[in-house]
Amino acid sequence: MTISGFTMVRNATKLYYPIKQAIASILPLVDEFVVALGDCDEDDRTLAEIESIGSDKIKIIHTVWDLEKYPRGMEHAHQTDIAKAACTGDWLFYLQSDEVVHERYLPLIRKRCEEVFADSSIEGLLFHYKHFWGDYDHYITSHAWYSDEIRIVRNRGEIHSWESAQSFRRIPDFDGIHYRQKKGTYKLKVARVDACIYHYGWVRPPRYMQQKRKAFEVIHKGQRAAEDLFRNEAEKFYFGSLRGLSVYRGSYPAVMRERIVAFNWADELHDKNIKHARKHKHERLKYRLLTFIEQNLLGGRQVLSFKNYRF
Repeated sequence: MTISGFTMVRNATKLYYPIKQAIASILPLVDEFVVALGDCDEDDRTLAEIESIGSDKIKIIHTVWDLEKYPRGMEHAHQTDIAKAACTGDWLFYLQSDEVVHERYLPLIRKRCEEVFADSSIEGLLFHYKHFWGDYDHYITSHAWYSDEIRIVRNRGEIHSWESAQSFRRIPDFDGIHYRQKKGTYKLKVARVDACIYHYGWVRPPRYMQQKRKAFEVIHKGQRAAEDLFRNEAEKFYFGSLRGLSVYRGSYPAVMRERIVAFNWADELHDKNIKHARKHKHERLKYRLLTFIEQNLLGGRQVLSFKNYRF
């Protein structure tokens, strides 16, 4: 049994993505790691960052993004599929460039891959998520955020990245373009793995966080719509109050130590002078009530939420 790791990325250093840490976090587990590296801006150093890992397991595929052919975030899925198609392992471990795995989970993940390998009906493995917010000590527990997602899939041609690359589906006779199609697609049958993905997509200095949001909107809505959306926005992102968030008290992934030491934006997190700040989704009353019910009456089980998998 072999395991490939894979990801897609563009402008990681320019937008403060922990791409080096993401790749390094599962390198001991995988036999190879394939990166679809997009056409980064001239002032970005993603290639150098990846090469600094110094592993011959890493294979880089240089790509060019086409947001006209793949609008509404589908270029994310397309790029993910490019990396996936180049993998040779039996199992394929996908990490986005802001996702990290704690080293304590690696033996558990390998063991789980071995346990279900002979059951060909299992198409993927489902991981729990911790969505960190603002800094490295707070994470969101909310109905507004997905609690679980597929991150390991079988190496099968019919399995494709889906929508904006958050998850995967089986798509027979896929045309290679319409990653948001639902008709004729099938949710993967999964097994749980007792491991967690640490999602650091919302842990950035406020200025970088706003730049990342703008880049995200360009990919999903186009340049003009993104410019209109952010015309009256502040240069810095407002994270809101961290008071009601869950506090992380565990150990940090070893690969994140240098980045955590470099944390220097604590004073900016609570800047109430940022204009046009509005409530985030997890702060809204509807989601606070649903979260209270789930966490206090249902043992943390989410209800009425979309799940892109089946057991």
